[in-house]
Amino acid sequence: MAGESDLKTLLESLHPVVRDGDYVYALWPHGKPLEGAVEAAVREAEGLTVVLRREEADRLGLAYDFVAAWITLQIHSALEAVGLTAAVSTALTAAGISCNVLAGFHHDHLLVPAGESGRAMEVLALLGRGVLLRTERAEDREAILELTAQAFSISPVTGLPVAGAPVEVGLLRELFECGGYLPEFSIVAEIGGDIVGHVISTRGSAGSLELLGLGPISVLPTLQRRGIGSALMRETAARAAAAGEKGIALLGSTEYYPRFGYVPASSLGIEAPDPAWGDHFQLLALPGWPDGARGTFRYAEPFQGL
Repeated sequence: MAGESDLKTLLESLHPVVRDGDYVYALWPHGKPLEGAVEAAVREAEGLTVVLRREEADRLGLAYDFVAAWITLQIHSALEAVGLTAAVSTALTAAGISCNVLAGFHHDHLLVPAGESGRAMEVLALLGRGVLLRTERAEDREAILELTAQAFSISPVTGLPVAGAPVEVGLLRELFECGGYLPEFSIVAEIGGDIVGHVISTRGSAGSLELLGLGPISVLPTLQRRGIGSALMRETAARAAAAGEKGIALLGSTEYYPRFGYVPASSLGIEAPDPAWGDHFQLLALPGWPDGARGTFRYAEPFQGL
């Protein structure tokens, strides 16, 4: 059967599946006959590289460094198909996930760091819907501001149309220029080159404890409730944990945000800037969260003028 070569069809039909177990790359001893359950091999001038299960490498006494999860893209792609490898590697790179690609006759195979398989599967699921998550660039600013204006054109408090520019647009413009701006935590969702979602987290604090303050988060109204906002939330948390951040605070729905692990901030010893916010002021404690944390949260300076 001929393989698929249309890129759009390939991306919509990736159907990624994670194989059981961990896999490693190892250099096969020179002159030794090949044996054992080798999954893939590449011969180079410097020697033979093999890919095999970690336990098999241990049994054979082979040294290795990189431990990977093996993801198979179940779509039968033609070997001459153009763009699939680039699209997949670009999406994973934008998420900060390293990827080694093996092309078989029937399928493409991705080896990603073992601890990143869950995130990689999320990235691939988004890619199948045409969504790419990446760090915001300076040239994105006006598109992000326009997106934010559309996302907040209906007040989330009153449900009525907002007269003039929503306050979130002015806030975001100031956040881009303030001292608390952190480029790696300004993340866009892109479809076909168009920005359809954005989230920003800026430097906040509670006493001497540095934290992130999330918001605003925007998704194009016609694409809301399609998982884009959820993907932006998870990407923010993953980046924050990888960067060693202690926690992320936000003001928002007590029905929506707990699904991402947020709890009332006061339950972790952190009080809201305004006590009237109550349980709507929430916090996600990350792996480095310190015991006995106490203090009142302070957002980046532009929030003070709201």
